[in-house]
Amino acid sequence: MSRILIASLLGLMLAAPSPALAADAGSEPIRVGSKKFTESVVLGELLAHLLRASGAKALHRAELGGSRVLWNALQGGEIDAYPEYTGTIRLELLGGRDDLDEAGLYTALRALGIEMSRPLGFNNTYALGLLEARAEELGLTRVSELVAHPALRLGFTSEFMDREDGWPGLRDAYALPQRNVRGLDHDLAYRGLAGGSIDVTDLYSTDADIRYYGLRVLADDRQYFPLYNAVVLYRSDLAERAPAAVRMLRKLEGAISAEAMTRMNARAKIDRVPEEQVAAEFAETLLKRPVERRRRGSWIDSLLQHSAEHLGLVGISLGAAIVLAVPLGIAAAHYARFGQVILALTGVIQTIPSLALLVFMIPLLGIGAPPAVAALFLYSLLPIVRNTYTGLHDIPIGLRESAEALGLAPLARLRSVELPMASRSILAGIKTSAVINIGTATLGALIGAGGYGQPILTGIRLDDTALILQGAVPAAALALVVQGGFELAERGLVPRGLRLPRSE
Repeated sequence: MSRILIASLLGLMLAAPSPALAADAGSEPIRVGSKKFTESVVLGELLAHLLRASGAKALHRAELGGSRVLWNALQGGEIDAYPEYTGTIRLELLGGRDDLDEAGLYTALRALGIEMSRPLGFNNTYALGLLEARAEELGLTRVSELVAHPALRLGFTSEFMDREDGWPGLRDAYALPQRNVRGLDHDLAYRGLAGGSIDVTDLYSTDADIRYYGLRVLADDRQYFPLYNAVVLYRSDLAERAPAAVRMLRKLEGAISAEAMTRMNARAKIDRVPEEQVAAEFAETLLKRPVERRRRGSWIDSLLQHSAEHLGLVGISLGAAIVLAVPLGIAAAHYARFGQVILALTGVIQTIPSLALLVFMIPLLGIGAPPAVAALFLYSLLPIVRNTYTGLHDIPIGLRESAEALGLAPLARLRSVELPMASRSILAGIKTSAVINIGTATLGALIGAGGYGQPILTGIRLDDTALILQGAVPAAALALVVQGGFELAERGLVPRGLRLPRSE
């Protein structure tokens, strides 16, 4: 039974190449990363345009999560460059080295095999803000005045909640009494302010949303937040591999004012101009000549690409899980003590939050498809193992004894009696894993694995419902198709007498 399923899933795997493999076809490009907020994506596109203008090939891996994901990817050689901020480097990436001046930063980074450009020209510092009407009602103009309003609901980006330069330090520096504090996505926080579900959030000072939503930025009267000058971090060996590319990247030093960056953010976020176009326009102004622009494919092209990526992630991880989980379930059913260990281990894996497991995989497997496939593989184990165990364990004792009385060897009993009897339960476990796998695979976009999660992630960032649906609807449809496929497979793989009766 399982051989047929495995063969079909491996066929899907071969038909849908992983995005990581597709990106690596041909000569190796210079890989640029960016975080999952609009300004970082625009800057990442700008870096890619400049690299191509130098004659190099460039690949932009956009929306790769937060600072730690990009930093680990840079150190591990998964990417070659990405835009970062000096305050984040000092307090987050270098472990609280706020004593370092600019020269000290260069030295500390160089010791890690990383180079840093001069500042690009703008300081995108953290700030706290709230709706102008709400600020006027409470008489708030400074962060220190929040102390008098302990009932305010605070909603901060998830990264800000745990950063060295984020909420914990801010709370202590200002002795803020608020306890109703939650973490959420940066772009969702603005909608939370507009909808009245939160009162105060953290801002990036160059966010176009500040003006769009009519927010008041509270003065940091105790000067808690450091300078967050935008810079480019790149691997030291890039200067040896592509010196012309590095010289081109350095043309950005001092070239972007805060006003210019805010305008670019507004063009991308508010006016819905593609980030690639926004970056190309600025690059042409900077270089005073046209730059190469990529042709944007249709939504059908995008759907086909994301479908191939998603099928690759699901097919590889589920196929591998079947190969391992069915034998583990058989072993668990036949060896009681060993079986409890197997069920306990697979159960523990299932309790690890999916996003945490994806991040745990990055130091081992880098970014892109490999860590996503590994995480999905681990999540697929429990339903298959448990259902295989249950199906075999629940076979009536009389049938087992009859098989033994016929003189069948253990392997023959397993092949001819036990597995056919347990086939409906095993197939149900595989079907459950497949459906869960399809939904969980959307999170792979956070580490550059692509799939249906990519339009969902971009749609959330741009507040674009249509873009979200471009990922959510196909994912739901794929889950229904897979579920229906397993229903059909049951007719051929499960003995007639064990099938569920059809409802009239």
